Amino acid sequence: MASKDERDVVEIHVSAPAPDDCEATRPLLTAACEAYSVSAAILPFFFPALGGLLYGYDIGATSGATISLKSSAFSGTSWYNLSSVQTGLVVSGSLYGALIGSATAFTIADFLGRRRELVVASVSYLIGALLTAAAPNFLIMVVGRFLYGIGIGLAMHAAPMYIAETAPSQIRGMLISLKEFFIVLGMLLGYIVGNLYVEVLSGWRYMYAASTPICVIMGIGMCWLPASPRWLLLCATQGKGDLRETKDNATRCLCRLRGQASPDLVSEQVNLILDELSYVGEEKKAGFSEVFQGKCLKAMIIGCGLVFFQQVTGQPSVLYYAATIFQSAGFSGASDATRVSILLGLLKLIMTGVAVLVVDKLGRRPLLIGGVSGIAVALFLLSSYYTLFSGASYVAVIALLLYVGCYQVLAESAYPYFPIKTSTRWFQ
Repeated sequence: MASKDERDVVEIHVSAPAPDDCEATRPLLTAACEAYSVSAAILPFFFPALGGLLYGYDIGATSGATISLKSSAFSGTSWYNLSSVQTGLVVSGSLYGALIGSATAFTIADFLGRRRELVVASVSYLIGALLTAAAPNFLIMVVGRFLYGIGIGLAMHAAPMYIAETAPSQIRGMLISLKEFFIVLGMLLGYIVGNLYVEVLSGWRYMYAASTPICVIMGIGMCWLPASPRWLLLCATQGKGDLRETKDNATRCLCRLRGQASPDLVSEQVNLILDELSYVGEEKKAGFSEVFQGKCLKAMIIGCGLVFFQQVTGQPSVLYYAATIFQSAGFSGASDATRVSILLGLLKLIMTGVAVLVVDKLGRRPLLIGGVSGIAVALFLLSSYYTLFSGASYVAVIALLLYVGCYQVLAESAYPYFPIKTSTRWFQ
């Protein structure tokens, strides 16, 4: 009978191209045999995915924290009487930080590497959460929110990169999709923690402090994981280190990532990565102006348009202020409002799973059209509640639930399964 380790090994055989077709198919090189251990593939996904969970947690926790922070009974501060602008700064502080973190990631990502970038993100998460939770005044709290946001920006850049570069090709797309699931799971967790502490003195401090253990686990986990083999080889091909030593290091890292895979097969994969990097290096580099020409312009307009209109619908605002909206809709008790917010997070989690399951069967375009149509109806109902149906609290509840469900269908339809695309199948 096979041992547990032997049963845990998945092995896929792919026929190699004919010799005469090598030049024609060089951009599509693939390993003749790829093997990996399922147990070894879990942690290289789990620890980076915690960066997404912390992002989602911030959204859910802030929804309850705004109610706790502005409450004269439960705030525990002398500066609880925040204006709308100050409340907006607390809510959007992490978004401003995420904007800076995302912009910074483009300049430091290749220098630090994906693993170190995620370590820096975990440290930023930790400092931001602690500073926010212990804030003695409003200014320090906004600074803490900003630092936490920098962690979001770095993690949202590095996590999909690390997962895509280290995950076996057979399950790479699924793992990248599951990272989105972790974000939604984090929102639900934030709503639950918010409900637990919303009627506790200084409960908003506990809400933000509750994320610190996850930050520590993420940081320790990323320090323990190996570096991305592809990033190591990329540095070597750019003249940053000895190629032979780097190749040996990349082989050791890939052996750890594949678990029970044969060292010979791992060496073959490393050679294929080097071939791919060499091929890309030989290609003519495109200038920035070419982005605005021909088919590239059309692709850029479609891509930027999807991202812009996906976010301009107001999804962050609705989720951050969910508990506040429910409170104004008739759920006057803080715990009642946050309890309904949990339902919102649970619906979002369910719709994420549904969207992932049906997106390939129904197609992205029909789901995008249906999602946008549902969002338009939901926002109309929500605005009508404040103008026409102020006495009907169920209108606000239905509108929010419809909005979240349709938005998640829209997000999963627009979100690409393979965020990184190069000229080889190994990395697609």
